[in-house]
Amino acid sequence: MNDLPDCFYCRKDQRLHDLMIEVAPLGASTLYLFKEQTHRGRCVVAYRGHVNELFELPDAERDLFMKDVACAARAMKTALGANKINYGAYSDKMPHLHFHLVPKYEGGPSWGSTFEMMPANKQLLDEAGYAALVAQIKGAL
Repeated sequence: MNDLPDCFYCRKDQRLHDLMIEVAPLGASTLYLFKEQTHRGRCVVAYRGHVNELFELPDAERDLFMKDVACAARAMKTALGANKINYGAYSDKMPHLHFHLVPKYEGGPSWGSTFEMMPANKQLLDEAGYAALVAQIKGAL
């Protein structure tokens, strides 16, 4: 019997693989590249355990998770030359602590406004394109 909640971040099942590609494990979380790439390099940092709210974590775990978020954002900005990283932590539909890290480029999509979670005109890459982004970000971690 499997005691994991029905959560794709916990189960790491096909639902997760349909949306994201694992970049690297971090201290308290895992970094994923989001397959929808309207914002080149968009990633998700998902906490390793199953909680929904940041305040549910003990202080040391919260600090480690936020260190992961900062480390991932720095790596993305360094590797991709983004002008700004936007942070989104929603989880109303997916109750698992995770942060969307969205690189923004001056003059690019949604510059100066909120990014669209699932844009109508999805920008998907081929396998080589995803592999190149993963390698760039991973190399800057």
